[in-house]
Amino acid sequence: MDVGQMQRQWLDYTRSLFIEGFLDNQFLQLQQLQDENNPEFVVEVVSLFFDDSERLLKDLNFALSVSPELKTECLFALHTQFIDEFEKFNDLLVYFLLGRDQQGVDFKKVDAHVHQLKGSSSSIGAQRVKNACIAFRNFCEEQNVEACLRCLQQVKQEYCLVKNKLETLFRLEQQIVAAGGSIPMMELGFGVVVITIALSGCRRQGLRDR
Repeated sequence: MDVGQMQRQWLDYTRSLFIEGFLDNQFLQLQQLQDENNPEFVVEVVSLFFDDSERLLKDLNFALSVSPELKTECLFALHTQFIDEFEKFNDLLVYFLLGRDQQGVDFKKVDAHVHQLKGSSSSIGAQRVKNACIAFRNFCEEQNVEACLRCLQQVKQEYCLVKNKLETLFRLEQQIVAAGGSIPMMELGFGVVVITIALSGCRRQGLRDR
């Protein structure tokens, strides 16, 4: 596959992320801040988003009012289950919520962490994660445990999806650069995607994707 084909593949894949609502214009703004002096800017910012998201989601279990015995039991489970950090958080938070009534959950603390996650996802344009957090916060305000559980599952799903999508996007970019090409620059406007492709040793040329 030549560079042009890889760039077209990148274009089609990136466009799908916007069409399907995984990303919004904020992600494009990040891309526009990336240049030759800082070629890893977007990857670095998104990596921080991954780290912050998993930390916040893990911290949510400590925002719940639980007994010392339950904390000890869950911490033991946390260190013995061979699953990733995000899934460990999910299992524990489900356990906490299922085992407590509305009066036993500190919804203010839960909401504070969800609010931070919303801000983090919004900062990179992870639109579906942001929207799931908005719904989560609404049910925190209502102190609806069952609805919070559903939102938790949705947040987990959307986070995992966008993480996988972005990791795939970055792999495509690495392949383009390794082949001697440059990453296309995108702009969204007037219902179309405007692409600028910079090829190594060639002048910039504007393409309009249809």
